[in-house]
Amino acid sequence: MNALPTYAAVPLRLAVGGVFLRHGIMKLEGGLPGLSAYLHGLGFPFANVWAVILIGVETVGAVCVLLGLLTRAWAICFVVEMVVVILRVQLPAGGNFELEALLLAGALSLVALGDGPLALGMKLKKS
Repeated sequence: MNALPTYAAVPLRLAVGGVFLRHGIMKLEGGLPGLSAYLHGLGFPFANVWAVILIGVETVGAVCVLLGLLTRAWAICFVVEMVVVILRVQLPAGGNFELEALLLAGALSLVALGDGPLALGMKLKKS
C-alpha cells in the first residue's frame, strides 16, 4: 500500500492535462482574433500576446503534462492562469469558479508531486 502514493501524480496529470488541453483546443478552434478581443474586453494590455501565451500554455503545456514532461513548470503556469481567471474573470462577473478552483488545486498538487513514476520525463532522466 505504501507504493500507491508515488503513483498519485498519474491520474492527476491525466485529469488536469486533459481539461487544459480540451480548453486549449477550443480556444484554437475559436481563433486568435476572438480570444484577443475577449482578453482586450477584459482590460488585458497586449491582448494578442496574452492570447498566444494562453493558447500555448493550454495546448503545449497540457500535452507535456499528459506525457509527464516538465510537469512542475507547466503546472506553475496553470496555477498562475487559474488565479488570474478566478480573480479577473469569475469573481468580478459574479460567476461560479468551481472548475477553476479544482484545476488550481490539481495544478498546485502537480507542482508538489512532479511527473510521477509513469512519465516520459522520468524515462528521459534515467537514460
